[in-house]
Amino acid sequence: MREQILEVLKEIEETHQVKILYACESGSRAWGFPSKDSDYDVRFIYVHKAEHYLSIDPIGVGSNRDVIERPINDLLDVSGWDLTKALKLFRKSNPPLMEWMNSPIVYYQAYSAMDKITDMQSEVFTPHSAIYHYLNMASNNSRKYLQGDTVKIKKYFYVLRPLLAARWIEVKGEFPPVEFHVLIEDMLPDGVLKKEVLTLLERKMIGDELAREPKAEVINEFTDSEIIRLKEYAKQLNLKKEDPTSKLNGIFRETLKEVW
Repeated sequence: MREQILEVLKEIEETHQVKILYACESGSRAWGFPSKDSDYDVRFIYVHKAEHYLSIDPIGVGSNRDVIERPINDLLDVSGWDLTKALKLFRKSNPPLMEWMNSPIVYYQAYSAMDKITDMQSEVFTPHSAIYHYLNMASNNSRKYLQGDTVKIKKYFYVLRPLLAARWIEVKGEFPPVEFHVLIEDMLPDGVLKKEVLTLLERKMIGDELAREPKAEVINEFTDSEIIRLKEYAKQLNLKKEDPTSKLNGIFRETLKEVW
């Protein structure tokens, strides 16, 4: 499958006259719990030639788009962001972008831009924005999927993964790992809850994910109470970081020279 993905990326470069700097997996395969029929969620960062950025319509405005998207099919979901978009989001400590950067499945990387960006992650990362991102995701998904008498197995992970990511930020003060099994091992103590989560995870991966069954009370009690607790904790966070714009402008200009 990797070869097919690389062929698609090469086609994108030729069609759009760009160079791809980085491409990774961003979905359940990166999280470590794909289903048998999971597609491949490929995300990439690319850069145009220098003259493309010298326009009266800034990139990202009107028809001068800062994203490239391929039609989604049953096997591949491929989309990417222009480097300028990625750097502006990185400046804001954008969690989805940082998940791309930390994906355990990298399909392609070229040039030095991503190494330079990754080296800046600790100085750009803002715990309060990331923890609110994951808490909002967990809270919204809990309200949407876990409040009925019966629950689909896969929906538990839409709440547990962001919730454990938020807990990781609280405990370690750093961006959480993408892999769900790492979050489980480090953030859940041995006991009934951890055993129940691991059992559901095993069932999901063998294909039981769409089954509806009575909700797991031990998990619901944990998610409900942890969302409340972490929301109170997040209110205390408001750490300011030094503006990294000058450094990011430098990375952008250096990348244009290096690539083209």
